[in-house]
Amino acid sequence: MQTFAAASLILAFAAGLLGAAEPGQPGKPIALAALEPSERAARMQDDLQAVARYRAGLLATIAAAEARPDLFPMEKPAERHVLTAQARRDLSSLWQSHLDYLFALDSVGHYYRDYWKLKNPAEREDAFLITYAAFLAQMRGATDFIALAEIDPTLEVVLNEPTPDAGLPAKQYARVKFRFLNVACETEAGALWTVAQFVRGTRQPQLRAEIQEDSDVLQRAGFKRTFLTLANGVKILQAGAFAAWFPLQTGVAEWMGDTRVRRNGSSLVSQEQIAAMIGRLEPADVMLERREWFLSNVGLPGYWPHAAIYIGTADERAKYFADAAVADWVRAQGRLDGDFEALLRSHAPKAYLDSGTADALGHSPRVLEAMSEGVVFTSLEHSAATDAIALLRPRLSKVEKARAILRAFGYAGLPYDFNFDFQTDSAIVCSELVVKSFDPSEGYRGLKLPVVQVLGRPTTAANEIARQFDAQCGTPAQQFDLLLFLDGYEKEGRAVEAGLDVFRSSWKRPKWHILIQGAAEGG
Repeated sequence: MQTFAAASLILAFAAGLLGAAEPGQPGKPIALAALEPSERAARMQDDLQAVARYRAGLLATIAAAEARPDLFPMEKPAERHVLTAQARRDLSSLWQSHLDYLFALDSVGHYYRDYWKLKNPAEREDAFLITYAAFLAQMRGATDFIALAEIDPTLEVVLNEPTPDAGLPAKQYARVKFRFLNVACETEAGALWTVAQFVRGTRQPQLRAEIQEDSDVLQRAGFKRTFLTLANGVKILQAGAFAAWFPLQTGVAEWMGDTRVRRNGSSLVSQEQIAAMIGRLEPADVMLERREWFLSNVGLPGYWPHAAIYIGTADERAKYFADAAVADWVRAQGRLDGDFEALLRSHAPKAYLDSGTADALGHSPRVLEAMSEGVVFTSLEHSAATDAIALLRPRLSKVEKARAILRAFGYAGLPYDFNFDFQTDSAIVCSELVVKSFDPSEGYRGLKLPVVQVLGRPTTAANEIARQFDAQCGTPAQQFDLLLFLDGYEKEGRAVEAGLDVFRSSWKRPKWHILIQGAAEGG
């Protein structure tokens, strides 16, 4: 039997006919093999974890659909019917999450399509496993969803309707069906499976197990494993496999992969702009953040994927909360000296210690946020290094803000909730940290933030905070004031200050708004 190394020689020869992209040239991908070894190792490690998470999220959308027989009946309805407004919203939310995971898997798998160009056998094996696992997960998830949706003809009509605020054009469901229910897709799967027979290493056992599971599920569903010769498998893959199918813009997957590499460690919001924020921010301000091509929040809808709380430094908090009403409230909590900082330290000693520990660059932590690493304290220089950011000030008293910060410190150290489940406190997602820190309770007005259904679970997406701001702005119900909105422009490589009206409409932008964005004005 030929070895994977021999297969790679054949693949490399075929790849040479295609030409190589120029590293660093905007709009063109930086090839995986062209990355520095340390960059490539870090990127591959991230994407190995990403494929597993996105696959789990995609399967969660199927489980959520199966748990809603009112939306996805087990038998074909006797007659055509009209979905209620709430049912349409729930269906749209589930469909958007499903597409989000499909696109994320597509973008990751697409970047590794030239795995055979890697000279290191271990890297080559891992890269192939990433692209194969991403493809199979997409195929399994899409076909499972289609099988559920096809029972009721009404769903096909609704799913094919355009969703402008999500950036979804009409006939989106039809496009997914065309992508995954055709002979070309089965041929592509057969080509991948053929090459996989020559990748008999032992690396990434968990990912291999998931590949095997998805392959078995697809086979039971009727998809045939057509064994080809290795040469034929290579030709099929070279002929067009892994072409980005998501109907946004030609080359989106390449552009995304390129931008993630070229702008690793950089942002459209400059450090000068961040430094200017320090004098404007106060403890308990809320930050909405967006990083282009940053897929950590895949599954949550909307333009704004991330939220964080500005807590300031100990000195900043001491100065801000030097207030008689705050001191009285602290005494009511059993701290007779009325010292809010002392209350924080006794309430969450480890969190308090972490909040005062400078990062590797010497920057003081000023932000508390939930990221993939968990609920952690970060510097403003790190957290605000985004591609768009909005600073919001709650219309609350200093006592209410102190209570919110005390609650927030209690969540520090918890893991990130990749299931986006607000019903548990054992893990926290970014916007959940904001919601639970400001959650109204007896004697505490707090903030009433909107809750929506995502994958059948109650969730407050960061984008919903912006949506609510727009709805409440200028009314007695308004809960925030806008301090600053820096709007990023990818094509110009900068962020510019934008006004209230621009921010109010930002929640309506599609998730991949940057692809249709025009030029910045002013700044």
